[in-house]
Amino acid sequence: PQAKTYQVTGPILELTDTKIVVQKGEEKWEVARDADTKVTGELKVGAKVTVKYESLATDIEVKAK
Repeated sequence: PQAKTYQVTGPILELTDTKIVVQKGEEKWEVARDADTKVTGELKVGAKVTVKYESLATDIEVKAK
């Protein structure tokens, strides 16, 4: 099964080769990115963007009751 897709829209606060940080209301959303991330347009701090991302578990630990 494919991971569920979400999106967040707002101005870019921070940008590196490995992450993008977007302001959504009072919250800062940090999303990882890599060379395979599709980018349409020019990314720069202050630009308004919509970031689509997937929610995928990378590690699950069962806790004792």
